[in-house]
Amino acid sequence: MYETRIIEATDDGMKDAQNEAVAFLQKGEVIALPTETVYGLAADAFNPEAVAKIFAAKERPEFDPLIVHIASFQDLERVAIVPEDIRETIGKLSNEFWPGPLTIILPKTPQVPDLVTSGLPTVGVRQSGHPMFQSINKALGNPIAAPSANRFGRISPTSASAVMKELGGRIPLIVDAGACNEGIESTIIRIEPREGKKPIFYLHRAGPITKEQLQKFGKVEKVKPGEKLQAPGQLASHYAPLTPFRLISKPDDFTPEPGKTYGLLSYKGEEGGEFVRMHRWDSVVALSPGSGKLSEAAIRLFYAMREMDEMGLDEIIAEPLSEVGLGVAIMDRLRRASA
Repeated sequence: MYETRIIEATDDGMKDAQNEAVAFLQKGEVIALPTETVYGLAADAFNPEAVAKIFAAKERPEFDPLIVHIASFQDLERVAIVPEDIRETIGKLSNEFWPGPLTIILPKTPQVPDLVTSGLPTVGVRQSGHPMFQSINKALGNPIAAPSANRFGRISPTSASAVMKELGGRIPLIVDAGACNEGIESTIIRIEPREGKKPIFYLHRAGPITKEQLQKFGKVEKVKPGEKLQAPGQLASHYAPLTPFRLISKPDDFTPEPGKTYGLLSYKGEEGGEFVRMHRWDSVVALSPGSGKLSEAAIRLFYAMREMDEMGLDEIIAEPLSEVGLGVAIMDRLRRASA
């Protein structure tokens, strides 16, 4: 057991926070760091003993691979082999979306331990856009393996306090840089080249970089059913609160049981909305109160799920969102939480 400390990465304390974080990583420890998506549980990606501590702290099965974060595009070939037939596409995608919440699956280099990739010959790579993560990544001098900083299958944390609730006593340090800007994990794609045509981007996980944004560079297709696990966040049940959680398609799908308490995870939370008025809810929590903005809903999603999980309800009911833009990623998380 550790005595977990939270260190604030304020304007005055950023350098101290960076130095302390790097010192822990160099010693082979795992620590929680902020990214623009969610808080990550970080270790030196080239240190297999440190990476093993990620799996232990999260109680994560070793068949679920980790994403590797690089400090700059120049570091890409330290962790991944870029095939010649997609080199131009990788250049375009990195120019457009890195640093940022896009993870690309590529063949791995021998330097990347098999534990990081769960024995797969490929690795998911991205360059975080969070300034604190970037500075620590650069100062460490090695790539950083960093899945979400929560116990396996649970709600991803978007604040330092949420990390403490999940992993307090399991890790030595949490770097607190406030709430995450995006609120949901990175988009994950695998690229398949096509001669004379735009490449195909197989979407392994929907995220902040949307299908519409990617279509400028290639044709986006969903991963084929039954395809072998190649990226994190692919299990049917994931991102789940401890409270029973159910996503419904329409109001008629919900029949309350007498004596049970229910909360509604609503998109807008409007009093006149069909989902809000269909039952006398014990609590209604809105993802984008009144305005219905998908960007706000994405940022608030895991925070709202965690808030409702702590209310002592018998069941949480979630209403659906339109599956356009960020709505695809939000619905993906709601379905997996409901599985």
